[in-house]
Amino acid sequence: MIRLDNISKQNGHQILFIEASMGLQKGEKVGLVGPNGAGKSTLFRMIAGEDRPDDGQVLIDTGMTIGYFNQDVGEMSGQSAVAAVMDGVGPVSALAAEMATLEADMVDPAKADDMDAIVERYGEVQARFQELDGYALEARAREVLGGLSFSQERMDGDVGLLSGGWKMRVALARILLMRPDGMLLDEPSNHLDLESLIWLESFLKNYEGALLMTSHDREFMNRIVGKIVEIDGGSLTTFSGNYDFYDQQRALNEKQQQAQFERQQAMLFKEIKFIERFKARASHAAQVQSRVKKLDKIERVEPPRRRQSVQFDFRSPPRSGDDVVGFRNVHKGYGSQSIYEGLDFQVRRKERWCVLGANGAGKSTLLKLVAGETAPDQGTVTLGASVRMGYFAQHSMDLLDGDETVFESLDNSFPQAGQGALRTLAGCFGFSGDDVEKTCRVLSGGEKARLVMAKMLFDPPNFLVLDEPTNHLDMATKDMLVAALAEFEGTMLFVSHDRHFLARLSNRVLELTPEGAHQFSGGYTEYVVSTGQEAPGLHPG
Repeated sequence: MIRLDNISKQNGHQILFIEASMGLQKGEKVGLVGPNGAGKSTLFRMIAGEDRPDDGQVLIDTGMTIGYFNQDVGEMSGQSAVAAVMDGVGPVSALAAEMATLEADMVDPAKADDMDAIVERYGEVQARFQELDGYALEARAREVLGGLSFSQERMDGDVGLLSGGWKMRVALARILLMRPDGMLLDEPSNHLDLESLIWLESFLKNYEGALLMTSHDREFMNRIVGKIVEIDGGSLTTFSGNYDFYDQQRALNEKQQQAQFERQQAMLFKEIKFIERFKARASHAAQVQSRVKKLDKIERVEPPRRRQSVQFDFRSPPRSGDDVVGFRNVHKGYGSQSIYEGLDFQVRRKERWCVLGANGAGKSTLLKLVAGETAPDQGTVTLGASVRMGYFAQHSMDLLDGDETVFESLDNSFPQAGQGALRTLAGCFGFSGDDVEKTCRVLSGGEKARLVMAKMLFDPPNFLVLDEPTNHLDMATKDMLVAALAEFEGTMLFVSHDRHFLARLSNRVLELTPEGAHQFSGGYTEYVVSTGQEAPGLHPG
């Protein structure tokens, strides 16, 4: 169906692929993995026809339709979200737009003289719209947008007024509605809440075409793909199985390669020692010559390429009092919309609360109330004795000084720390070598999130309040963060759509529903078992 044959590709001085090959068959669901900058997006663009290999061929079956979703959504405005989604399906959306114009003309007194022609044209357009199953298509477009958490109001509103994250969902919905023969999805799980993520998972499981996707969400990847293609050092290697299987297999392969490398090094050392010792003796000349020839013929085993994974070690935070934060009879609303009515909630030392709730349930508002970024309309939110809070919000990244380098930003926050300690800190959060000299202005979303997180955790508070801390983070940084937070001795309150993060770190669940807040004394895993759902209001498919 899709085949890459011996492709080579270079970007400037960087070699991305050297005679690399892979195939993708109908019905296969494949995860594409590799470190940042390895060439994942380039590979997608080559399959989509937006880029070409320098050498080799990209072969796609004749007549095959391909839908390509990436993070660059382009300009969208002047139409509703539904119309923008239907736009991707071709002539149907143009007919829908013409019908809307003709409907407006029919009630316009200024066009009374042309009414016969307008009605006749409307009949033609409507007949063609019905022929192409246009009414069913609009219903399907609304269903897909609903799955991605759009309210009816948002579906019919101007797409140009939506934030970047919601526009991303419109672009994704467009591809899903197309139902092409092949889908290329570059990070489709970014910007989605837990409910949308679970809906998308179910949609993709039932999709019958060929799927190639990247995702930094381990759980999402595990449940969808049955094969992994890894980009590493210019080559493409295929592993059968999900992401966890690939992770174990790769670790095993590296271990075996390391053992092989060490055995060969020991053998080479012995041979070279023999040659050095006897090369000057005529009596051993034949033996020395034969060993030199043997060494020349041996194919050298390369040591495994070491993945950069630096572990972050927490310093012990100062101890807080037993009562960390308390909500008493809290009421909060925006305009006519009430979010909490009489919320009572208590966080105690060493508890790790994850906050679950559908869009608009008030998850981020709860964290803002704790952080003092907003005030309750009624009732009190009280921080306990000796509580030092670290608050990570989505806007935290906007507070970085664009002119400072990564290193200057860390140094200005911790002038007493010393160069070595700060470089180690930067390395833990993925800034190695010259990366520390980048200015904050040029950092990607993921790099900014890593820098803010590094600054927050270096001199650790005893109470972490985290709003979607893993957005933008790649799998390796996310794994490092989860491992570090698992060792954290303080208290946590967080919102996340990453189920691996939720399951590993929570020991309490606060579920916000229209009927009020429900508290569970176990963590996310126990919540799923006891409610039979992975998110409020959703039941397993």
